[in-house]
Amino acid sequence: MKKLLLILTGLCLSAMVNNAFAKDVPFAIAIHGGAGTIEKNRFTPEKEKAYRAKLKEAVEAGYTVLDQGGNSLDAVTTAIKILENSPFFNAGKGAVYTYNETHEMDASIMYGKNRQAGAVAGVKHIENPINLARLVMEESVHVMLSGEGAEEFAKTQGVELVDNKIFDTEHRYKSLQRAKFKMEKAKQQNKDYQAAHNALEVEYKVGTVGAVALDKNGNISSGTSTGGMTSKRFGRIGDSPVIGAGTFADNRSCAVSATGHGEYFIRYNVAADICARVQYQGKSIEQAGKEVIHDVLMPVGGTGGVIIIDTKGNISLPFNTKGMYRASKSSNQATYVGIFKDD
Repeated sequence: MKKLLLILTGLCLSAMVNNAFAKDVPFAIAIHGGAGTIEKNRFTPEKEKAYRAKLKEAVEAGYTVLDQGGNSLDAVTTAIKILENSPFFNAGKGAVYTYNETHEMDASIMYGKNRQAGAVAGVKHIENPINLARLVMEESVHVMLSGEGAEEFAKTQGVELVDNKIFDTEHRYKSLQRAKFKMEKAKQQNKDYQAAHNALEVEYKVGTVGAVALDKNGNISSGTSTGGMTSKRFGRIGDSPVIGAGTFADNRSCAVSATGHGEYFIRYNVAADICARVQYQGKSIEQAGKEVIHDVLMPVGGTGGVIIIDTKGNISLPFNTKGMYRASKSSNQATYVGIFKDD
């Protein structure tokens, strides 16, 4: 009898310790909906409210997954799908148009526990590219698949292909026409394609959605999805599906999802650079993020931002543009939603 009581007492004490420990385990999520020329005077009160509501919906959905004990991959995927399904952001239903008036989308995801990763590039008929990126990670022997090959793989996984026109939106089409007009005007000034494209404002070259999360098991993940660059040609692929440039996650350092002018983020290996500074130089994610976004990218003309999370639940959201759609929530921080620089 005494032995039974001792066993029961031990079990009760163990449960109490585990419960107390569980309450202290940090978990967190941060999301972004793109960075760029985001100025308050371009927003009506109704438009601003709608954008903030969608960002809050996405971060709360991802947080709920974590709060219920779900893993960081599920939280990231859940949040990004909500942003992909909204016409507000340049991913999925809100994807920009290519020069040929279609939509080509990229996405990637990475798991910090084992550095497994999956990515897709240039897909045209996938409703939620982030889902396919995760399938590449979990169900294929590859890291990145592109175009028709990626969609052929999707069919083997039971993913239904959709008509490219479901991504059509009036405001993105108008943006394409403005971009083409500006490029044609530049060509009339004897500028070649590259010079004409470089003459486009930042707003035509940026726009992405992404999420980073830390779960109760101490594992971090990152994911990014985009429609790319307005009026892009020749199968252009940006940083979003490139592991190390637009997406990176490693439990030994941090998880990063980037948004901005992709060519610069690829050249400067932005996401991995931030995590390397954390891992090898012992810097905080805040310090590492600011160094790369402001000291490395800005001097060479690289515009954009990143969201970063570490295994302690710290979050940093640096950007060097006029605004970045962003939101975060953690087990010790209330929901935060920002759009403009001074939010």
